[in-house]
Amino acid sequence: MSLNATTKEEYTLLIEFVHKHLDFHDAELNSILEMHGIRVGSDCHFVSLPTTSTDQSSHKRPFRIVSFPWSSIGIRFSVSDQSDDGDGGKTCINLVSVLSRCTLIRSVVELWGAGPTINDCVTSIQNGRTLQRHQQGKHLGSDKKLFGDRSWSIHVHTLGATFTREEQNVMRAHFSFLNFPGKVQMKDADDEYILIREVELDAKGGAVYPRHSGDNKQIIPENDARPPLACYFGRILGNNRLGRNWRGSNRLEQYSLKKRAYLGPTSMDSELSLIMTNLAQVQKGSFAFDPFVGTGSILLTAALRGAYAFGTDIDLRVLRGRSPDENIASNFKQYGLPPPELVRCDNAIYHRHFRQHLPLFDAIVTDPPYGIRAGARKCGARKDGEVRPILDEHRYDHVAQTKPYAVSDVMADLLNVAAMTLKLGGRLVYVIPSMLDFDEDEDLPRHECLKLVSVCYQPLQTEFGRRTVTMVKIEEYDEKRRSHYLENAWLNGAESAEKVANIRARLIEAAKQKPGYEEKAAARKQKRNELKEMKKKAKREAAAKNAPSEDNSEDNRT
Repeated sequence: MSLNATTKEEYTLLIEFVHKHLDFHDAELNSILEMHGIRVGSDCHFVSLPTTSTDQSSHKRPFRIVSFPWSSIGIRFSVSDQSDDGDGGKTCINLVSVLSRCTLIRSVVELWGAGPTINDCVTSIQNGRTLQRHQQGKHLGSDKKLFGDRSWSIHVHTLGATFTREEQNVMRAHFSFLNFPGKVQMKDADDEYILIREVELDAKGGAVYPRHSGDNKQIIPENDARPPLACYFGRILGNNRLGRNWRGSNRLEQYSLKKRAYLGPTSMDSELSLIMTNLAQVQKGSFAFDPFVGTGSILLTAALRGAYAFGTDIDLRVLRGRSPDENIASNFKQYGLPPPELVRCDNAIYHRHFRQHLPLFDAIVTDPPYGIRAGARKCGARKDGEVRPILDEHRYDHVAQTKPYAVSDVMADLLNVAAMTLKLGGRLVYVIPSMLDFDEDEDLPRHECLKLVSVCYQPLQTEFGRRTVTMVKIEEYDEKRRSHYLENAWLNGAESAEKVANIRARLIEAAKQKPGYEEKAAARKQKRNELKEMKKKAKREAAAKNAPSEDNSEDNRT
């Protein structure tokens, strides 16, 4: 299918994603577009990727084509987010600013042509109706430099394969008919054009049919003869500020967990945290809440988006941190952010801690405890009647008694709190573990006040992964129906809840079925015992070192 068959008078973008979190690509993109008032289906639409008749790719392709009608939306790439459209006086949306918010976008290209082969791509450009618009500078917005005075370069991007400079020049020669009038400037040109040759990639981003052998770099003839999945040509957006490195060399690295002052065993990695805040549409001025804040990794990301951060947790020790220099607030200080508001609270009885009748939050983003690395707890004694009074001198440092909190109840309470406290249109984004037999239609918790937006799966092991769920509040909460909401959180009752509640036990049972489990388990146990003995020995040596000598003891007796 020719690209121009469906995009004759449309401004078309090619979006290239990084080959990570493959199931999150569309959900994050749709969320960011919607957050900026761009509705997929009316303001823009997705175009099918070109492909060959022999394409049998079973993996997701890291590309999307998005088309915007020229007549319905002002397209500008000026520095400001909005400007006046000279064609019709409409407000213009800066798509560079909008799309650069996406964590998983690698590059955005103003698409001039596409096809299964380079020749098809060339034909697509020659037969297209938008080339004249591009050459008239319609896409340049407030940049007044004439098209003919702009320097340019053409880059060749060959996924999963290496081509010599001579081979790349042969590819470039197919586009000599464009006859750009400005001067060639390979580095920091005003306009950087790119030819992308897409091949089939595996789940890890490597070529399924590599062009060269791994050892001696010899060309594999049968793989080299395979046609590409598609070829694309267009102008790279973002100018020198973004180029093809939209994620930036420091944009993610500076937020790495390795650089944090305060961490815990369950701290959410920075990349997934950024994606989750995008799914929740957290932006400047949002009031974001994490009811299982832990060490504040997700809440920190929300604050980086410009949100006011509020978090609660049942563990007072985690909220206070290890020292004045190692706590949640020190992480915020590290990035020049105002400290979050933190309260020790049990989410199971949120309605007893706060006034819940006035919706407060724009977004709730959280990673609930689901009993794999850390078990869930709620207030209360393990046995009824064992509640002990607290002495006044211990009230400040007292750690309240807690008991196990079933994961199925954690999820049901989370959705209920979200329904109570979110504003209409506010979003809940949370993570839930799952095995291969998990059915998203039946086994996800639900709430009548919340509508499911997306579910993104992240595989962690062969039989185990986790799903990031996004929901939006669609109707106001009725306190009189609280019991009804909680009782109907799971579609199939105990059967659905069981798949989440016993996830750790099911993982252990699955591991036992694998060959060599007993030997590996014995080795791990021995290693734990050795580590325990080393700690005991170090403790005894420290005690002996600090103990008073016999001479000093005699002097003391005297």
